[in-house]
Amino acid sequence: MSSNAKVDESPNHFMILDAVNTGINNRDKIARGTKLPKEQVELIIEDLLAQRLIVNIEKTGFFRKKKIEIGITETGIKLLNAKKKDLEEKRRQMQQSYDNGDGALLQSYMGANRTWIPMMLFSGIMDMMFFTSMMSFMGWGMNPMESAMIGSGSYDDTSNSGEMHSADDHSGTSGENSDSSSSDGQDFDSSGGSFDSGSFDGFDSGGGFDGF
Repeated sequence: MSSNAKVDESPNHFMILDAVNTGINNRDKIARGTKLPKEQVELIIEDLLAQRLIVNIEKTGFFRKKKIEIGITETGIKLLNAKKKDLEEKRRQMQQSYDNGDGALLQSYMGANRTWIPMMLFSGIMDMMFFTSMMSFMGWGMNPMESAMIGSGSYDDTSNSGEMHSADDHSGTSGENSDSSSSDGQDFDSSGGSFDSGSFDGFDSGGGFDGF
């Protein structure tokens, strides 16, 4: 399986991509926000860097000390928004089944999409109250990752206020903010300017992409 295909099938890749998209721009904060092990976060970040979905940004801090922050590329934003749109549709199907009292259909949807629930909760696509009500309705218990997401709420790191966010601040929680990135084709530079995703020939409008 190609590295690209792994991203498309991996909720953890998208959760980290979404964290970067909302301005969580260093590895420790990403690990805290996503509740993923730091070692796993490191591996996923390297994977996303290799595919040019995120980039490392070198900035100069106090006393000319250099630090590395992470930013999302235009291609990363497009891919993330396509996945969010898909997950929003899945959430809508679950909501409709729940509202109709159709437990069998709801369990079918949940069984097929449960690995994406932490990503839905993290991004705000699925409301936590709805999720807990739905699980109670089915008589299901939460797994550790779901419990961690419910316990923490979506991550809000106020220390990032005023720091770099993704192009056009694509922090949409409904998956409906599609790809209107602010990139004007400029390459990213170390002073914190805008950046371009470079070539990524495998991406298409459906969110799928081929291996390198």
